[in-house]
Amino acid sequence: MVRSLRIEGFSAAGKPVTTPATKFGGQPVWLTGPQWPISAAWNRPMRFVAQIELGPVLGAAGQGKMAYVFVTHADHEEDDFFDPDVIDPDGGENAVIVQPGGDYTGPVRPLATGPGLYDREGSAVEFTANLGPVDEPDSMADEELEALPSADRDRYAERIDGDKIGGTPLFFQGDDWPDGGPWRLLLQLDSNWVPFHLNLGASPRLFAFVSEGGAQGRLLVQDS
Repeated sequence: MVRSLRIEGFSAAGKPVTTPATKFGGQPVWLTGPQWPISAAWNRPMRFVAQIELGPVLGAAGQGKMAYVFVTHADHEEDDFFDPDVIDPDGGENAVIVQPGGDYTGPVRPLATGPGLYDREGSAVEFTANLGPVDEPDSMADEELEALPSADRDRYAERIDGDKIGGTPLFFQGDDWPDGGPWRLLLQLDSNWVPFHLNLGASPRLFAFVSEGGAQGRLLVQDS
């Protein structure tokens, strides 16, 4: 079994969150100084999506650590801007940065502030997440899933579905772990159904991962 924290809802922060706590939007609260990742193709700062405490994901290896999630993303006025490489963990258009002690090799700048999340009207937003602990089944390879009766496959999918921190990923386009693991799921997010604008495709699901030692992260998007 794997423990996850289900995102049962989002609450508007009301004022900027300035402590190292899990949140979505606003500005990152860096633990060891700014490391704002830069888009490989566009030479512009990526958009800050979330910061996530690693203790609940990694246990002792994550205590006192934070993961910061970024994607290359349009400003509100740039309706026609979309980089398809944002779905690729090695495309240079997304980043998961861990502090302290992280090992991110992409280009960064020491920016104190940068692009954050916004709502459908273009206003900056910041949310805390309402989290509930849930025990989930361990990850199964595609071959194992195919060997199960249809009803058992459906029950497995129901138990690992939904937005969450940690737990078992529900891939829908094959067993899509990034290279270089082993990895733990950091964040699973159906980005079309959140209270902020995050254009990652037509029907996308974001998966962010962190290494078991808590030094590296990866992000990918599956899109139907």
